Amino acid sequence: MRGVSHLAFVALGANLADPLAQVRAAAAALADLPESRLRQVSSLYRTAPLGIRGQPDFINAVAALETWLDPQQLLDALFAVERRFGRRREFHHAPRTLDLDLLLYEERVLDSPRLRVPHPRMHLRAFVIAPLLEIAPLCRIPGRGTAAAWLPAVSQQAIEKLDAGGWQCLR
Repeated sequence: MRGVSHLAFVALGANLADPLAQVRAAAAALADLPESRLRQVSSLYRTAPLGIRGQPDFINAVAALETWLDPQQLLDALFAVERRFGRRREFHHAPRTLDLDLLLYEERVLDSPRLRVPHPRMHLRAFVIAPLLEIAPLCRIPGRGTAAAWLPAVSQQAIEKLDAGGWQCLR
């Protein structure tokens, strides 16, 4: 590994093709990202889909990565994992085999056509806030304050914590 490492948080989600297995396998794939180390993965959470109704529930988690990749390189690596898992971007809020969202990259704020960090809606999603706080209880969202301060805003969203099955720390 080269230079200084950075802490990044990635949201994992799936609601097709055995989503429990998909998210577990995706966590293992994150452990194999180039120039990165998987530090921790939250428990799994079941949530109802947002936007388009009538699709299966999602399985979600959040992972903490130590990475030597810059944010754009990390995004490219995440997209490559999604493609390996058969992700197609047919329409907004479509069902998916895997969704990997770069939530935070250190305290950086990035706003480009390709990448916005912090993720612009992360603070409004129970499926992000709950697992993020599980592995990073003191986490701050640049420009928004602590992640914990957003719990009331997502408290009405249905979310069910599932048994982690002993896979929280992979490496």
